Amino acid sequence: MRRLDPTRLEALHDVGATRAIEQAMAAPLPPHTLMAHAGESVARLARALHPHARCIWVACGPGNNGGDGLVAAVHLREWMLARGGTLVVTLDAEPSRMPADAAWALALAQAAGVPVAPEPPPDADLVVDALLGLGARADPDGPLTPRLRAVLNHPAPVLAVDLPSGLDADSGQHALADARSAAPRGPRHTLSLLTLKPGLFTAHGRDMAGEVWFDDLRAGDTSASATATWGGFGAQPDVKRLDPHAGHKGCYGDVGVLGGQLPGTQGIAMAGAAVLAARAALHAGAGRVFVALVGDDPVPPLDPMQPELMFRSPARLQQALSDQPLTVVAGCGGGDAVRTWLPRCLDHAQRLVLDADALNAVAQDTGLQSLLDARAARGSITVLTPHPLEAARLLGSSTADVMADRLGQAQALAQRHRAIVVLKGSGTVVAAPGRLPWINASGNARLASAGTGDVLAGLIGAALARGERDPWTATCAAVAHHGCLADAWPANQALTADALARAARPF
Repeated sequence: MRRLDPTRLEALHDVGATRAIEQAMAAPLPPHTLMAHAGESVARLARALHPHARCIWVACGPGNNGGDGLVAAVHLREWMLARGGTLVVTLDAEPSRMPADAAWALALAQAAGVPVAPEPPPDADLVVDALLGLGARADPDGPLTPRLRAVLNHPAPVLAVDLPSGLDADSGQHALADARSAAPRGPRHTLSLLTLKPGLFTAHGRDMAGEVWFDDLRAGDTSASATATWGGFGAQPDVKRLDPHAGHKGCYGDVGVLGGQLPGTQGIAMAGAAVLAARAALHAGAGRVFVALVGDDPVPPLDPMQPELMFRSPARLQQALSDQPLTVVAGCGGGDAVRTWLPRCLDHAQRLVLDADALNAVAQDTGLQSLLDARAARGSITVLTPHPLEAARLLGSSTADVMADRLGQAQALAQRHRAIVVLKGSGTVVAAPGRLPWINASGNARLASAGTGDVLAGLIGAALARGERDPWTATCAAVAHHGCLADAWPANQALTADALARAARPF
């Protein structure tokens, strides 16, 4: 058993892959062996997490997850009795309908004298959540819902067995709509058994699962059957770089940011979005950064807060595509005005990051979609950075559809356009054709503020321009660095997009 290290890449397995591993492992073993190991592991972690617990509530459900909880209760009862503590087990199940392993666990608990109570104790200082597990679907109107809510809202620490009850193992969606709007009340821990599941690390999984632990139940290396990966990507904020002493600005690539609609006749200015992306690219180590603001107003001569940025008209920036290997970041705050300039970018930019309004323009224009799809055939690199609504527009679906299957939808979008896709949100997903999707381990809710997505686009642009990694790894490293900056942010300082851009560094 081990606590997960977010700097380490981990293999993730969906429900189907986990079931196959479980069946293969169980076949040569005596009956109930895996459940016996799982229950003992849960009990060991419960003791370690709360060695001074006076009252433990083990909430067991009708399936094998409940069986794991019952085995854990056998071990915990002996420990609690020796310390003068109290163990209370609730069982929301019809014993005659329990699966074979869970029925065996119930018989084991009864033989050990584990009492089953009709209601949880009022004063539990540790809760073991063994209500619903892998593949189980919670009915919001079902009889188990009151118990689910009691666990979800409990103020004491909660240790979830394999998965927080009600959480979809593949998507990270929670069954209770109102539960998805707020984090659980008490500290949360999850002991993932046999495999690590994608849903623990994306959508609502990060809030519900809390600190994740892992016990492979002696399964060994199962990475060959992984359906995704999770973890860091070498982008910690304290990385020390050794750049060549004889290097010059031409060694680190050029980034051109196209977007930032000027007010014009509409009276709406979004130039700040492009400037944020450009500042982020500059601080992340791009050799030169050009900014082309779109619209009819005159181009500003400089950014007085960041005079290193070089301003160009969109036409001059696009002329440069024929003369120099420019990485283009297009769309940040571009409004409708950016659409005019996208065809040439799609045709001529060797490395292109499409964000925000550029994505919306592509979603609405089949001609732009054709230009986008043609890029992969000639070896051009494209990174799409949608949030869920933008991804839904590109896929012709809905935000709910995207959130119900973040990994699958990101992969579908990557396959459709033969591009790298960064699906933003809690547990950002990076997908690409022919690769396992990756879920980012870094980041937190402080990134939920205006402009931080523009900063991410600039970081990706700088990583591509520097050319030190292949495009996939460069994109993942930029996403990880973005989140790591937020994770290291001082608690007493507001995280604004401009401050985040200035905190970036070469990674």
